Order: sequence, then structure tokens, then C-alpha cells
Amino acid sequence: MGIYILRRLLLIIPTIFGIMLINFMVIQLAPGGPLEQVIARYTSSDNAMQGRLSSGGAETLGGGTGGGGDASRYRGARGLDPRFIKELEQQFGYDKPLVERFFIMVGDFLTFDLGRSFFQARPVIDLVLEKLPVSISLGLWSTLLIYLISIPLGIGKAIRDGSRFDVWSSAVVVVGYAVPSFLIAVFMIVFFAGGSFWSIFPLRGLVSDNFHDLSLWGKLVDYAWHMVLPILSIVLGGFATLTLLTKNSFIDEIGKQYVTTARAKGLSEGRVLYGHVFRNAMLIVIAGFPAAFIGIMFTSSLLIEVIFSLDGLGLMGFQAAEKRDYPIVFGTLYLFSLIGLVTSIISDLTYTLVDPRIDFERRDV
Repeated sequence: MGIYILRRLLLIIPTIFGIMLINFMVIQLAPGGPLEQVIARYTSSDNAMQGRLSSGGAETLGGGTGGGGDASRYRGARGLDPRFIKELEQQFGYDKPLVERFFIMVGDFLTFDLGRSFFQARPVIDLVLEKLPVSISLGLWSTLLIYLISIPLGIGKAIRDGSRFDVWSSAVVVVGYAVPSFLIAVFMIVFFAGGSFWSIFPLRGLVSDNFHDLSLWGKLVDYAWHMVLPILSIVLGGFATLTLLTKNSFIDEIGKQYVTTARAKGLSEGRVLYGHVFRNAMLIVIAGFPAAFIGIMFTSSLLIEVIFSLDGLGLMGFQAAEKRDYPIVFGTLYLFSLIGLVTSIISDLTYTLVDPRIDFERRDV
């Protein structure tokens, strides 16, 4: 197993490099970068300066046609002082060639130096650590609830396969599978957060404005009350796949020879199901918990954080992409990719812990 883990760890290096290279090229070459964002804000907020430029007073910013040069490379920069553009390029690192910028970024990432945010003037790693608890809360509670709902429901559907309960519960599962989490979140807001019907739950935020004035019990209740709709949106949109996986795993195991033998020996149905079938059927479900948690925390919760204004990694990433804050975009991409690849190794280790008969080294030979 040690050789298999070492091989997987070494494979992370070229995988991360390829992910960062592809995303770097796509994002850096896309229009509307951070420099253009600053220029747009500068030109839109300084109307008096724009008036002087349009009336022939461009000498204050570099003078008429002399502002061509570097300024002509950026949308909305024509007429601005080339020295001002050059300062912006140095500030954002655009004074270096594209290839050099990429390898500087890769070198920094190797030491977990994720750089500083362009527009918040703070280290990206500090921002990630600040927002991480919110995303962990959403991912952890949602994953636990999904497992607590899906496993009993999947087992019940497998035992009663073809019954009325199986048919009706399948209709619920299909709806849960078809409707995405963000759309369920919108429905929740409309019905329960002051939309067109009831105003039962808070519309946005993780805590109330008076959170720090509450007692410990009041803080816990306030936090839970704010988390109800976001977590419920993720759970309703994510329990279907695990339910069907549990059902199919149980049905597959129930049809095997050892179950027939156990029943022939006179074992009760409960002992057959939960003493023999359960352990084998739950192998793939339990082993997939780490990957499911990471997937919910980093993907499913992204739009949920945006919709409910939860100050987590998803909302931060969305705002960074909107503002073209590249250090945050690339820094979070690097961390998420690294965590995802490590989690896949942890999932394989979980398989071997649940069932020691699994040997990945022998399978790779």
C-alpha cells in the first residue's frame, strides 16, 4: 500500500501543474482583466478629468496622441498617461511576460505563498482561512444530513423493492435529482424567507446583527436558524444520488450466494440484512464520505453561499471572479485542486479500512 500511496502522491505534481497551466492561460488571455477593471473605475469615477480629456486638456494625463503606446493595449485606456498605465502594470505584475508570470506563480504556490489580493490588499491565505469555517459548516452538516437520510431511505427502498413505498419514494428522489440546489434555494426564499408567502427564516447572512450580544445558547440557536434554509437546499438537491447508490448496493448484495446461504441456515432477516449485507453494501457508500464532503463544501455550496450571502469560500470566489482578482482565483483553485486530489487518496485508504481485502497495489500490478 505504501508504494501505491507514493505513486498517487507523485502523480499530484503533474496533475496540479496541468490544471494551473490550462486555467492560467484561459483566464489571463480573457478580456476584462484586473487592469481593465481599475481603468474602468478610474475613468467612470473621475468625470471632471474625462471632461478635460475630451476638451483637449489631455496634457495633464500624458497628452493626446502620446498616450497611445501601452495604453492602447487595454480597453478604455486610450488617452491616459502611459506612466500611469505602466505603474498599474507593475502593480499587477503585467510588466513581465506571460510565461514568466506563470512560473513565478507556480514557484510561490510550492511554498504555499498564494500572493495578495489585488483589491483587498490582504494575503490570500488569510482570506481563505477567514472564510473557511463557513464553507466547512455548510459542507459538514449537509453531508451528515444527506447520509442520515439517504442510507435508511436507500435500505428501505431495497428491502421493499417494487412496493408502493418504493414507487412513491422514487418520485421524490427523481424530483430531488432533477432540481438543482440553487433552484431549491430560490424556492425556499420565496416561500419561507419573506418572499411571497411566509417570513420564517432569515434571508441572508450566517448570524444576526446582535449576535455578539446573545448568550451562548442564543448564539447557537441564532446560528442554527440562519443555517436551516442553506443546508436544507443542499440536502434536498443532493440526497437522491446517494439514496439510489445505497439501494442498488443493497439489492446487488441481497442477490448474492452468501445471503441465500445465511437464510438457509435459519438466520433472521434482520441479522442477514444488518449483520452480513449491510457491511458489504455500505463499503462504497462509507468510503465515498470524504469525497462527498469535499464536493459539497467546494461545489454544491458555491451558489448557495451567493444566494444566501454567506461569507464563505464560494461567495469569495464568485466575487473574485467578478472583479478579476486573480490571486484569489488562482490561489483558491490551487488549494481546491490539491485538496480534491488528496481526498481521492484518502477515499482509497478508506476503502482498505472498511474492507482490508481490497489491495490497490496488487490491482495495479
